[in-house]
Amino acid sequence: MKPLRHGFPLGLALLLLAGCASHQGAYAPADNSKSRQELTAKFVLMDPGAQRSVTSAGLQETRLDDGRLKVSCILQNRENRRIQVQVQCVFKDPTGFSTGDETPWENVILTENGMETLTFTSLNNKAATYTVRVRQAR
Repeated sequence: MKPLRHGFPLGLALLLLAGCASHQGAYAPADNSKSRQELTAKFVLMDPGAQRSVTSAGLQETRLDDGRLKVSCILQNRENRRIQVQVQCVFKDPTGFSTGDETPWENVILTENGMETLTFTSLNNKAATYTVRVRQAR
């Protein structure tokens, strides 16, 4: 029994020392494949609750006469209960960077298995593409 009593503190000390190893140099970035989707997708669900409850039944984009981008999105409730979500549209330049033109988060109540059409219009003609973002209401 004596080796077991003395072995436990020694093993614990070795584990703690192994966890304190120093690192030199730069770290590689963490895998962020989920956040990369927002750079390329036109419709993204921001959290697990939204992924379970909401889908897009359609997206439509139109260029207005003054060059601004108008986006219509049909949100569909996939559940048999009323839900509340928040929706935002981020307008982007041709390279995928935000033009600084983001709509405020808008609260939307979706009835049981219901659909709702939302429309967003960019403030200027710099927008080439967009991402509609949906999250659970806060």
